[in-house]
Amino acid sequence: MKKDIFTEYKSEQLLKYFVSVAENQLVMSIKEIKLKKFPLVLKIISEDALHKTDIGGIMIVNKKEELEKNFNELIKIAKKKRLHLDGILVQEYIKGYELIVGIKKDAIFGHVILLGMGGIYTELIKDFSIRACPIAYDDAESMINDLKTKDILYGARGEKVNLSRLKKSLVNISTIPLKYKNIEELDINPLIVNKKDIIVADARIVFETTD
Repeated sequence: MKKDIFTEYKSEQLLKYFVSVAENQLVMSIKEIKLKKFPLVLKIISEDALHKTDIGGIMIVNKKEELEKNFNELIKIAKKKRLHLDGILVQEYIKGYELIVGIKKDAIFGHVILLGMGGIYTELIKDFSIRACPIAYDDAESMINDLKTKDILYGARGEKVNLSRLKKSLVNISTIPLKYKNIEELDINPLIVNKKDIIVADARIVFETTD
């Protein structure tokens, strides 16, 4: 069976109907950029480079003077790698803790939702909680409480995150397979959580297709 893999930009266009997504633009030139509040995140968007960090395809721009240099550097990387470039994603920078939220299609249980600590240490920490989709608000709460690192979310490091919105976001994400039954895999990493909001900062979706 063939697979249809969505880039981050396409994934977030779908996800924004279920969960908050970081403000962004997909552009081909600096002149198109309308986001002016720094820092900004720049990312190569290409179906040939779904793992952007592996090719140095993500850069943080801390001030206006760095924008042109970093933008041009990403264009150079895309040309050097001979990528079919959809554009450069210009994204607002969100501060907060990083979670991973995923949906997998299990042969026995059907679609399941996964929650864990995210970012670059996801595989190292291996702190996950899993439930069958869709989940209820109480299920979302128990998933959070299953995490060994839950105390961070409850404010152990000085800032409690918006747990109510996190639970609601988990419930909403768990309903996605009800509408898109051919989803094989969904990875949101990171989902940025802070005291104000819960925001998708990167995502990838894999669909089964019969074409």
